[in-house]
Amino acid sequence: MARFAAIDVGSNAMRLRVVEALSPDQVREVAAERAPVRLGHDVFLTGKLAPSAVLEAVDALKAFRDVMKEAGVDGYRAVATSAVREAQNADLLVERAEREAGIKLDVIEGVEEARLVLVAVRHAVNLKGRRALLVDIGGGSVELTLLTDQAPHASVSLPMGTVRLHEAFLDHDAAVSAERRALLMEYIERSLSEAEFLRGSMPDVVVATGGNAEAIAALCPFATDDGNGIDVAAMLTLRDEMAALAPKARRERYGLRGDRADVIVPALFVLSTVADAVGAASVATPGVGLKDGILAELVDRAFRVWDVPGEAAEVEAQALALGRKYRFDEAHAKHVAAMALSLFDQCADLHHLGPDDRALLKLAALLHDAGDFVGFDAHHKHTYYIITHSDLMGLTPEQKEVVANVARYHRKSLPDLSHPGFRKLDRRLRTVVRKLAALLRVADAFDREHQGKVLDVAVRITPGRISLRATPNPRAAGESDLALERWTALRKADLMEDVFGCEVKVDGAEGMGPSKSFQ
Repeated sequence: MARFAAIDVGSNAMRLRVVEALSPDQVREVAAERAPVRLGHDVFLTGKLAPSAVLEAVDALKAFRDVMKEAGVDGYRAVATSAVREAQNADLLVERAEREAGIKLDVIEGVEEARLVLVAVRHAVNLKGRRALLVDIGGGSVELTLLTDQAPHASVSLPMGTVRLHEAFLDHDAAVSAERRALLMEYIERSLSEAEFLRGSMPDVVVATGGNAEAIAALCPFATDDGNGIDVAAMLTLRDEMAALAPKARRERYGLRGDRADVIVPALFVLSTVADAVGAASVATPGVGLKDGILAELVDRAFRVWDVPGEAAEVEAQALALGRKYRFDEAHAKHVAAMALSLFDQCADLHHLGPDDRALLKLAALLHDAGDFVGFDAHHKHTYYIITHSDLMGLTPEQKEVVANVARYHRKSLPDLSHPGFRKLDRRLRTVVRKLAALLRVADAFDREHQGKVLDVAVRITPGRISLRATPNPRAAGESDLALERWTALRKADLMEDVFGCEVKVDGAEGMGPSKSFQ
């Protein structure tokens, strides 16, 4: 038996949930708390957390800490989303949370927020064999994730959360005027245009999460095959009725909390617009959210049933989809990845890296030429930009930076602190990048012509020397046809020599001589 806690520091409120797990399938709630701290109020207007809001948040975290201590929690994760993510002074809250409340607060990106919600939904809704659209409506952002047979196909985080929209477009104590309604709708529609994958998506089911979605479901109930849901036609009527009322009148008529009566209207406009965009007549509301995803992951990992290979496969599938978007040479990418992983495994006694690093190497190898779409000459730099500006669900921001840097250094210059992307990494990650890039450079060299002439590379390690022997692919080349690959590998082994402190020899390249001019 173990107890776990999840803390969600959102833009509209802060929440704690504590559960006790006897097994992954036997989980019961021990405690649940909610603190109405609206961090997004000032952030979305001024760009900063107000001192009073920081104080309220720290006090709430202290109270959560006391509940967790009394419950005897064995492990927890505390995350902050859009408001803290965008606040210029977010570090102040993070530092005070740890110093005063003893809570380590993880400020997560929108893609990680979407991933955790997906974890929760998978535990609550059967998505197998179905095309599904997940709509997570938060206070600062809305995460849209399109799934095919449970796997994420595309995801985007849009700045149209309910608190943000309310602060920007609506009056605090009045009904929604026609002018403000028009502005609100225009903003939502423009934001949704960023989610290009919605066009023609035709999901079998739309799943909405978040407190506002649950409140709407209570007022527009619709029984779906997936449990509670929302009748979209009734939601449209409710939207117009609520928009015609001031927040106080909404509270009285619909029995809403004060901090729900104002933001439910933006939520109604967002969800109805999304439903209309995909032609949904109903929306499932399983009653789970971010904190439930955190808890599901904590429990599954504790009982060692977390699908690590499955998670890695999903990230790899996203990388391949990204590569296809930029028309990469998929056969070359996969072949280089296979050779890079072979080098990684054979050089384990030299690099002392782990399975997580191996997975990052594979992603970097798959995407190393994505920048060719922009232009060949500096495609390694274009690749770095593409990776850092793409959502790869399942990677932390640091992991994505590692992947981008490793891919960036597959050719041309070596890692250098004068490069901003490399400099932003801490010392440990810079070492990881150098080691992985050393392997990728050599693997890429052995497929210089993108023809798969080299089947694999055998590594022989002796004191002070690394010997590389290319195995020719009988379907693509003979032994005498590998001169260019060997020559290229010898010249791109410069980083390998530097990182591992060994001379690199390529069998069959004797006498060619090292030359740093060709990389």
